[in-house]
Amino acid sequence: MSASLPVALPDIGDFKDVPVVEILVKPGDRIAVDDLLISIESDKATMEVPSPVAGIVSEILVAPGTRVSQGTPILMVDTSGEAGAPAPAASSPAPQPPAPHAPRPRRGPGSPGSPGGR
Repeated sequence: MSASLPVALPDIGDFKDVPVVEILVKPGDRIAVDDLLISIESDKATMEVPSPVAGIVSEILVAPGTRVSQGTPILMVDTSGEAGAPAPAASSPAPQPPAPHAPRPRRGPGSPGSPGGR
């Protein structure tokens, strides 16, 4: 069973009915907390809205030009797959330091590439 959660526009200050200018994700995208979701534009600034949750974007609820205010649902995120997500490389072996360089063979007189060689 999927656990889709609505993601709403957070408190953006004293702004109401600001237009969405860009959608930064699409359905199927895997997002992490603080990944940017949309850009909105007030008469004073353009703001990018971060995600409060991690998961997979299941549906976009707004489009460029849509006017949004605090609490307006902007997209749906499926959070059910996050529990089964692979852990960060903790189970893989630690990286090995690079092998030391082998000493270069010494070149004696008469060796190709040495002064006095052929």
